[in-house]
Amino acid sequence: MFLTVHVWALMLLQEAGAPGWDFGHLWAQMGELAKAVVILMFIMSAWSIGVMIDRAMAFNAARKQSRAFAPAVAGALREGKLDEAIKIADRYKKSHLAKVVVAGLQEFQAHQGTADISGEEIDASRRALERSEAIVHAELKRGVSALATIGSTAPFVGLFGTVVGIINAFKTMAAQKTPGIGAIAGGISEALVTTAIGLFVAVPAVWAFNYFTGRVDAFDVEMGNSSSELLDYFLKRIQLRSGAGVRK
Repeated sequence: MFLTVHVWALMLLQEAGAPGWDFGHLWAQMGELAKAVVILMFIMSAWSIGVMIDRAMAFNAARKQSRAFAPAVAGALREGKLDEAIKIADRYKKSHLAKVVVAGLQEFQAHQGTADISGEEIDASRRALERSEAIVHAELKRGVSALATIGSTAPFVGLFGTVVGIINAFKTMAAQKTPGIGAIAGGISEALVTTAIGLFVAVPAVWAFNYFTGRVDAFDVEMGNSSSELLDYFLKRIQLRSGAGVRK
């Protein structure tokens, strides 16, 4: 969706039928600094589109694999097969839930058969889950902050090009000593193009940032719920183990 909006917005700048929007002509009339500003903003646009595609693919893969992982690992845990649950998690490398769950399972399994009391096992597993959640959160957020940076700075970069272009237009009018707005209308229209491009670059980037931030927040909730459920499962296993020991 964001990629479509972005391409559509950029194409508007090249609409042949719109008066004054012959981009090829405007480009030829622009000064070197204005051209540098436009090139910079197209680089920012390409970067933001790349981030959108990368995060969309990563989030869709995480969602798809997590939906397959959850019932598979739940079945293994119900049967008490921790080794099998870890193997299942290893098969879903792109699942955010699998990355968190496997960390807790490995930590809990490492304390099996040791002299640690039950509280230490749970605390160690909780710390492992928290570390894993933080790592996965950082992976999910990778590149998303760039969208916020582009969205907040692109309009100002475009405005900078506009201000410089208007200054040059007035300098040209003063040098030619030609009165009237007609003498600088062309220069001002060329200068305003940079602001328009800046807005077209910024708006999709801001939308994408908000959208991806919302998805990351949803993933965080899912990881937190999975961690809580896994800790409850560990507590039940410890209680069953303790009860079996007392009966013996």
